Amino acid sequence: MRSPGRTRPPHVRKGVAALLLGLAVLLTGCGGGDATGNGTGGGSATGSAPADASARAAAAREQLDRNTIVPLEGAAPTPELPVTVDSSDGRKVTVEDASRILPLNGGVAEIVFTLGLGDRVVGRDVTATFEEAKKLPLVTKAHDVSAESVLSLEPTVVLADTDTGPDEAIDQIRDAGVPVVVLDPATELADVSTRTTRIAEALGVPAAGEALDERISDELAAARAGVPEGSRPKVAFLYLRGSAAVYLIGGAGSGADSLVEAAGAVDAGKESGLDKPFTPITSEALVKAEPDVILMMTKGLESVNGVDGLLEVPGIAQTPAGLDRRVVDLEDGVLLGFGPRTPLVIDILVDRIHAT
Repeated sequence: MRSPGRTRPPHVRKGVAALLLGLAVLLTGCGGGDATGNGTGGGSATGSAPADASARAAAAREQLDRNTIVPLEGAAPTPELPVTVDSSDGRKVTVEDASRILPLNGGVAEIVFTLGLGDRVVGRDVTATFEEAKKLPLVTKAHDVSAESVLSLEPTVVLADTDTGPDEAIDQIRDAGVPVVVLDPATELADVSTRTTRIAEALGVPAAGEALDERISDELAAARAGVPEGSRPKVAFLYLRGSAAVYLIGGAGSGADSLVEAAGAVDAGKESGLDKPFTPITSEALVKAEPDVILMMTKGLESVNGVDGLLEVPGIAQTPAGLDRRVVDLEDGVLLGFGPRTPLVIDILVDRIHAT
């Protein structure tokens, strides 16, 4: 099984598979939400976000509704190659040509486009859902990368991560003489900068990587500045796929915990003692987590027929979040994408989580 926009976050895939073996924006509040993402959360107040935070959230929703990438200002950088970089699969990889780039991860693709190299990208995987990528050939079949599809596009460099697979496909691409740079999965905010730096270095544009890191850092700081003073609501991230009977609650290392904490809240699963990224949902776990707000991916919420269907999952209706119908959802490819649009996610979470 593969990841988020496949349709689960890259780092979630292995955990979900293990559990199955053993286991731009759509944003809602009380009534399930609408296509504009303007749901209105009900229930008790946990503090009010300042007016400027609400304005930032509105701008973030507008940008995510457009579902487009905002590249760095100025002329596109010119790669200075060759370069030799460390790959997360233990290899050293030499990149001699970045004229035909193929990212096999949506967050990675966002970084490449934001660096100003989007016109060099020749294909995409299903996790790249932004408008600029949609016109590109798809190189996945079901949840797996197709080596044949990749090689047919004649890439000069492929960017993957350790969750990209199957391994046989990656080996086949590499054996065909294509440099494959493998990255570590992104599971927390700090990984955005690390990944941006590594991608920029692999493509021979380190200065552009530094500029993008600085932009993202400034945007994250501005988003965090909007966190209101006062009590910190507890937020539970639920990963649901109703059609596949997958019902998980996030804990330490889910990725959502990093976002929730940056938005001035407490990750309910982590706080309740869940020390694994994902754990099967039980009524007992939900009662112990006692979330004030539930955070989900949009497709996950849709898979259980919206908020009304979510409340039928055992234990949900008995939580403070369930009683108040406090549900926030964000588009799958963005919520845990950990890319240049992550500051927009924080802007929205600050506003929605702390809404009265």
